[in-house]
Amino acid sequence: MDNLEKFGYEQKLKRTLPFRDVLIYGMIFMVPIAPMGIYGFVAPTAFNMVPFVYFVGICAMVFTALSYYRMSQQFPIAGSVYAYVQRALNPHIGFVAGWTLLMDYILIPALLYAMAGVWCASLTPGVSAWIWVLVFLGINTFINVMGIEFTAKSNMVMLVIELVALAIFTVVGLSFVFNGGGMGGLSTLPLFQPDKINPQFIAMATSIAVLSFLGFDGISTLAEETTNADQIIGKATVIALFLMGGLFMFQTYIAALVAPDISAMDPNTAFFEIAGIAGGEGVKWMLTIVNILAVGIANTMAAQASISRILFSMSRDKVIPSIFSKVHPTHKTPWVATIFVAGFSILVLLLTGLKIDLLVKFVNFGALTSFIVLNFSVFWFFYIKEKKRDFKGFINYLICPLAGILIIGFVWSGFDIVTLQVGFAWMAVGIVWGAISSKGYKEVPEVFKNIKL
Repeated sequence: MDNLEKFGYEQKLKRTLPFRDVLIYGMIFMVPIAPMGIYGFVAPTAFNMVPFVYFVGICAMVFTALSYYRMSQQFPIAGSVYAYVQRALNPHIGFVAGWTLLMDYILIPALLYAMAGVWCASLTPGVSAWIWVLVFLGINTFINVMGIEFTAKSNMVMLVIELVALAIFTVVGLSFVFNGGGMGGLSTLPLFQPDKINPQFIAMATSIAVLSFLGFDGISTLAEETTNADQIIGKATVIALFLMGGLFMFQTYIAALVAPDISAMDPNTAFFEIAGIAGGEGVKWMLTIVNILAVGIANTMAAQASISRILFSMSRDKVIPSIFSKVHPTHKTPWVATIFVAGFSILVLLLTGLKIDLLVKFVNFGALTSFIVLNFSVFWFFYIKEKKRDFKGFINYLICPLAGILIIGFVWSGFDIVTLQVGFAWMAVGIVWGAISSKGYKEVPEVFKNIKL
């Protein structure tokens, strides 16, 4: 059911996306070739069992994905965690959860622009990284303002490019191995080495893998632009998680077969060096360029689209300035929010000086904290409030969300002190802002005044 009236809203965004486009959006947000950029850092600490690390990631994140699935069926509206927690727990807690999620979403575009700009500058020494940042920012902002259908078509093109690049690497990699290179054939060593598996290894693998899968949750922000959103959003979220996990495992397995030992390689470019070993310099540079396009355009475009929808959702409830809820009269996109994200990204990059490592520290706090609240909301709404406590309810609404809380909480506990300080400072600002805008948390958004919570 796509009727927004029962939630107190008018349909303002253009509802046209089918399942295929929503699934592709989620895949693009997660980046099908994401392991290529971090392989050199993960492989040494994982004893070359990177595919196993991603398998752990699938197992770890599936519980949170199921929570998104259940909430998107119950509340098929834009706003992601903000909207779900509002209705499952409390509008004020929902605001704080949404504000916390903003820390992740609003910083991701800046991080991705910095990565793409720095990578491009390394290939074009005469061109400043800032020039590349502005080029990518201009392209993505234009496409996102032009309409969600235009964005979907761009996503399809980028997905094809990434999958073709991955297919080329697969062919040259397997050819190299079967002709006596690397491990000289298929092996189970990259998949599982029982003598290396222990609680410390699992802890490390969980921390790496969970952070690698962030982005699947962005699908929920397209609920008001998707046909049959209550059926499609959750299904696409879970399928995207498994599809991407499979792709992550597959490409890193081949990389491990080609190069069992990468200790002498630069961790920043290890995967590309592996591609060069298997297929020559042409394949190496092809993968490098495709990764730049994947991050600089595809991934950033999806991230910018998601955060603009969250701002739109919060703005129409008037918990943040209402200007962000303005919709373009022709393209039916939240254009003010989209342009704001572009401007905010530039401000963040100016303040951080394109320091990627600094931005990475702050991005994950917001997402993981909001995931914990989301999982608790599923438990509270379905198991406590709706009293769905039969065997199916026991599994779906108690065991699964509890597992999600424990796993995410474990990873969350590993944040360094700087991340925690900045994260809690951000939350404190949100709590104060929420208190002011709700007159001491006494007033709720208009749409909740006639709803029994």
